[in-house]
Amino acid sequence: MNIAILGSGNIGISLANGLVKSAYCNPSDITLTRRNLQGLAAKAEEGFRVSNDNRQTVANADIVILAVLPQQLNTLLDDIQDAVNADKQLLISVISGVSCQDVRARLNKPVQVVRAMPNTAISIGQSMTCIATDNASDEHMNVVSSMFETVGSVVRINEELMTSATALCACGIAFFLRAIRAASQGGVEIGFHAEDALKMAVQTAKGAADLLLMHNSHPEHEIDKVTSPKGCTIAGLNEMEHNGFSSSLIKGIKLSSLKAGGLYSEN
Repeated sequence: MNIAILGSGNIGISLANGLVKSAYCNPSDITLTRRNLQGLAAKAEEGFRVSNDNRQTVANADIVILAVLPQQLNTLLDDIQDAVNADKQLLISVISGVSCQDVRARLNKPVQVVRAMPNTAISIGQSMTCIATDNASDEHMNVVSSMFETVGSVVRINEELMTSATALCACGIAFFLRAIRAASQGGVEIGFHAEDALKMAVQTAKGAADLLLMHNSHPEHEIDKVTSPKGCTIAGLNEMEHNGFSSSLIKGIKLSSLKAGGLYSEN
């Protein structure tokens, strides 16, 4: 299987690394493209194929992964249009705000397209990736699911929820990081050195997430275990809620979803 990753930035390279690390494929099975090949010199030394010719790369590929910025997509699709073989190839798009139909319409070909929305934790094999399609076969969906399971967890959703997935999972990384940063700042204010406070906040956040994953439980169930009557935990939680902790996070996710849906249309 020849895999082409067009636009080898952080997401594209992290996926390539994950596929190789998990023994899904060999470096020589993957071609990474970028306009400036100097940025791919290290990957070439690792055995990956590299190129700045998207059209030729697509012509030799079984699976084509579109990983450029939304504003670069139309130019890329125009460039590779003649090389796309709708009968033999699968296209995977990791581009925010771009529907499967958008890709087919620009190519003017009935190619099977799957959308995938990973997040930056893909670089450590801990991505939450949502996948969706409007025309790809179950066989191809299974292929895409297997690929992204090499770099984290995968959930299949309806395509109309992909912009929501962008907000909750991709943008969500930043939201949770900001919460950890705020917790560490609170730690400094109550007496800890900054380095210690950050380490404590990070590990506490990781422990909270692992509790939910390993126990398959609801957050409120775990919260109930640490909130005693007239206790310090419930006092802190209520103070945060009085100042809009949950509502501000919900509003931020909703706004990010709206913005994500318009990224391609703004092009």
